[in-house]
Amino acid sequence: MVAMVRKEDEEGPADRVPHLPWMRHPVDIDAFSGCLVAQLPRLDPRLAEAVQRMGIESFFPVQEAAWMETIGPGAFERDVCINSPTGSGKTLAYALPIVQMLSTRKVRCLRALVVLPTRDLALQVKEVFDAVAPVVGLSVGSAVGQSSIADEVSNLVRKPKQELYPTIDEEYVKMEPLTKVDILVATPGRLMDHINMTNGFSLEHLQYLVIDETDRMLREAYQSWLPTVIELTHSIGQDHSWHDTDGKTLLHPLTTIRRSGVERGFKGKCYPRLAKIVLSATLTQDPSKLSQLELHHPLLLNSGKKRYRIPTKLESYKLICKSNLKPLSLIVLLQELQGHKCLVFTSSVESSHRLSTLLGFFEDLPFKFSEYSRLQRESTRRKTLEAFKEGEIDVLIGTDRMARGIHIDGLRYVINYDMPPYVKTYIHRAGRTARAGESGSCFTFLRKHEVKTFDKMLKKADNASCSLHSVPEESIETLRPVFSSALKKLEESLESEAAKKSNSGDKIPSGSKRKRTNQK
Repeated sequence: MVAMVRKEDEEGPADRVPHLPWMRHPVDIDAFSGCLVAQLPRLDPRLAEAVQRMGIESFFPVQEAAWMETIGPGAFERDVCINSPTGSGKTLAYALPIVQMLSTRKVRCLRALVVLPTRDLALQVKEVFDAVAPVVGLSVGSAVGQSSIADEVSNLVRKPKQELYPTIDEEYVKMEPLTKVDILVATPGRLMDHINMTNGFSLEHLQYLVIDETDRMLREAYQSWLPTVIELTHSIGQDHSWHDTDGKTLLHPLTTIRRSGVERGFKGKCYPRLAKIVLSATLTQDPSKLSQLELHHPLLLNSGKKRYRIPTKLESYKLICKSNLKPLSLIVLLQELQGHKCLVFTSSVESSHRLSTLLGFFEDLPFKFSEYSRLQRESTRRKTLEAFKEGEIDVLIGTDRMARGIHIDGLRYVINYDMPPYVKTYIHRAGRTARAGESGSCFTFLRKHEVKTFDKMLKKADNASCSLHSVPEESIETLRPVFSSALKKLEESLESEAAKKSNSGDKIPSGSKRKRTNQK
């Protein structure tokens, strides 16, 4: 019974009517055709040049839609929820409006916070901000755990003058903003570290909170980061009015005065209402989950009527084979796709490790491959991903950790070595290719009894077209002799790893410490 409830929660009927009224009449992203950079109204010329230097000549529909709903009269009067397929350009859709709105700021304070579930995704988002923010004088920082906490602190805040000059007036120090950045891209864990431990780190001036991969962020607690951030940015009370020097009451329904701001000497100064932007390729419709966001008159930007959508230029294929022949079928398929980058998804870390170890015992494979999983050290994963991006590795084997937001230029193929359990999973995996208007293909290995379930899953993503693909039987047969030997070596290798792990008490299998990249 519990499993059934969980499945319904993960998938849900694709055509069900949303519980929340504001979700029933969304802005249709598909109604926007995209426009040339030079034609986007009110875009700062400096930002237009920066975007064009990124190689962008025209905006995607989601970027145009987000801009039109957030820039101009009544900008950010409502919180914005964006539900759009992976690879549709959501990062620039929120980065550009935020940078434009902050471009006129006079004093450097932390005004925009972008929170993402993984370090890799956060670093990619920071790259986008780095491309546009500096041209209008904004500074972008990161808190993702890539460096030590001390290094991050030195990049995010400066020492108060009282530490340098002890005789300086304490009240002056309290009023002085300490931040070095206007925009911060962070992961939840490291964000909480700075909130709890970093002297001078403050959210009192925060104007924009972006929550990317919202469905995952709401599903996992991440040290209760969300209620903590919301609490730190709450207003004093329900009365959002204050008095000027003549005693007249000034009403500002869309502003708040932060408690921490009052305590630090900013009494009498207004701060804009904290505007939230939440994004996902599969935005939840569960009211209990969305209520955690405390959205203010939210506006939904949705791509199409279907809850789940895959990229328009994605071609889907299914391969039906027996479980014991899957490794051989995969090798033959990878040989067919040789010359192009490919991501291979498995159902678990253990499965990824077994598969990559097994492939390592096949000699003279015409492609380079590597494992990418939490069994590896962070530095190893980072180097592996960089090598894959640079084309030094052809095939990356991993789990759904790779499916969340990682963008690889020129990625043509995705392979589901194990069938994804939910339509959400399929969308996030397949969405690594066919991004930004490019073409791509997704292959899914299935056993016979999985075909019906898989076809039903794709219909929820408005994709009833999934061609049957097969690999030459004779190619599989030529690999059988090597396969038997490789399986024996695999078991010996895993037993050796288990023994070393048991003796050392190490959580990381010793076999994962060596570089899982085959050599041609």
